[in-house]
Amino acid sequence: MDFALTPEQQAIRDTCRDFAREVVAPAAGELDRNHRFGYDIVRQMGDLGLFGLPFAEEVGGAGGDFLSLCIAIEEISRADAGVGITLEAAVCLGSAPIYEFGTREQKEEWLPDLVAGRKLWAFGLTEPEAGSDAGATKTRAESRNGKWVINGAKQFITNCGTDISAGVTITAVTGRTGQNGPEISAIMVPTGTPGYHVLEPYRKLGWHSSDTHPLSFEDCSVPASNLLGERGGGYRQFLHTLTGGRIAIAALSVGVAQACLDAALAYAKERRAFGEPISKHQAIQFKLADMAMETEVARTIVYRAAAAYSHDGAETTDEVRMLAAMSKLYASEASKRAADNAVQIHGGYGFMEDYPVARYWRDVKVNEIGEGTSEVQRMLIARLLGA
Repeated sequence: MDFALTPEQQAIRDTCRDFAREVVAPAAGELDRNHRFGYDIVRQMGDLGLFGLPFAEEVGGAGGDFLSLCIAIEEISRADAGVGITLEAAVCLGSAPIYEFGTREQKEEWLPDLVAGRKLWAFGLTEPEAGSDAGATKTRAESRNGKWVINGAKQFITNCGTDISAGVTITAVTGRTGQNGPEISAIMVPTGTPGYHVLEPYRKLGWHSSDTHPLSFEDCSVPASNLLGERGGGYRQFLHTLTGGRIAIAALSVGVAQACLDAALAYAKERRAFGEPISKHQAIQFKLADMAMETEVARTIVYRAAAAYSHDGAETTDEVRMLAAMSKLYASEASKRAADNAVQIHGGYGFMEDYPVARYWRDVKVNEIGEGTSEVQRMLIARLLGA
């Protein structure tokens, strides 16, 4: 088994690492303090082709693979998880469903700006009473005179309220199935559509440089042609989308874990106690060793999951679902432990916002919640084991 990256993947890693170090990291503190969205950084990521990495050249993409995208997300998140989630959500949740399930007309209308990073598209699945239980969707879309009329609400939606947000794809109940269950479809709603309201942004614990809002729909009417994929196929489509999203969140977690290790090691070599650098003390060495080990294990399973995932709308296998759940679960929890250890190694300074580890600690908790909580991942793993 060959674990080596291809020359193309190495080039993407090196380019993103340099960009993260030279552009993202110097701005991260100010973006975090002021809860500011980094429009200039997004523009530059677009210039680098990051928003089109896993998509075919025929739609303006870079023709790369999903692992290349995860490597890019990891490196960007090593500097700022808020910028990392902006990239992850824009590609995996925003553009990917259009690329995988959209009609030729939908792709031609929206993908050129999205894969270039000139516009962002959002993904609306979670609701006040339907997060982990996505099948409990309450938002309704009624077919009337060649249009879909939508009523409902979505929450915790990334990239929906920026100046360059072009729209959102939502899940909505469009009828009943033969088993009398809800028929869930995916519908595209462009920004500015009457009845589509982007509400005030959330006051978040972390990810301050990312954009997150609740949404509401009040008799919001869009053309019937805005249906994404087949009617009633929304649930299946978004399960596939979430599988890729989980792997990408795991890659983001690896980036934060690596940042925690970098910061903790550098500080431990400089900070002196009892006449020598604290890196010489076994208690600190054990923490650093655990951080290094868990970060590398997380990276390995994330890369394996990313290599196995297909970004072409194909039916996702149980093996890929298992790898996605395992990678998301392990990497998110490992990064949380890394952040805890990094703050502990910094001591009192780790509690101060002057040091990046305080931001890492705030940013990393949501990785255990978003795109399927740790509890949901364990349920999925057990189910796939046949338990």
